[in-house]
Amino acid sequence: MSARTPRERPSRRPFPRLIAAAGLVPAAAAALVLVLGSPLTEPGAPAAPRSGAAAAPRSGASSATTAPLPPARPLRVDIPALHVSAPLVDLALDNRGKLGVPDPAARNLAGWYRDGVAPGSPGTAIVVAHVDTPTGPAAFAGLDTLRPGTTVDVRRTDGTVASFRVYAIEEFEKSDFPSARVYGPAKDAQLRLLTCGGAYDPAAGGYQSNVVAFARLVAIHPPESTLPGKNDPHDS
Repeated sequence: MSARTPRERPSRRPFPRLIAAAGLVPAAAAALVLVLGSPLTEPGAPAAPRSGAAAAPRSGASSATTAPLPPARPLRVDIPALHVSAPLVDLALDNRGKLGVPDPAARNLAGWYRDGVAPGSPGTAIVVAHVDTPTGPAAFAGLDTLRPGTTVDVRRTDGTVASFRVYAIEEFEKSDFPSARVYGPAKDAQLRLLTCGGAYDPAAGGYQSNVVAFARLVAIHPPESTLPGKNDPHDS
């Protein structure tokens, strides 16, 4: 298990300056700055399952839970505290066992691990988004500012909104990422939100840490038909 590292919010320097310092065109800079490169498995650790076995309660986790939902594809993640409402796209693992990321050119876009748990179903669901893009802050730019008790809603194709409550926010160095803890199985419906964080070092490949929000299902709501984009998971 990795020890928590102190949070260090990256300076929001103008992106042309970042690109020039790295000697890169914008697309290549995005590839360096924005990769969420933590494997979904580590030696001896289970992958994120479709349905979880029992897991020990996390420190600070609430015992109040809601009965999990059957699987259904998620459409959008809403984080009211950050004024975020981002459509979700499908993500898969690459040949190194690392989870892909949403289009680095789309600032308001998130993705979910399509071969794992659907948010709201039993187990640990994974949702990722960029912290920034070559043109400015991205969907999860403020993830490290969330506090326990924050609500995260995920709208699904079955017409439900799965409401999660954050119970921990942690930052881990990418070189010592605790895959088993973050991606491991759970008996109830859990959610992990991930993005880049920590110090930004172009020479070392970009951001040196990952920020992870740990949350669990606490309520199920009908969809709000007035919310924009609920039927279009590809808008940005």
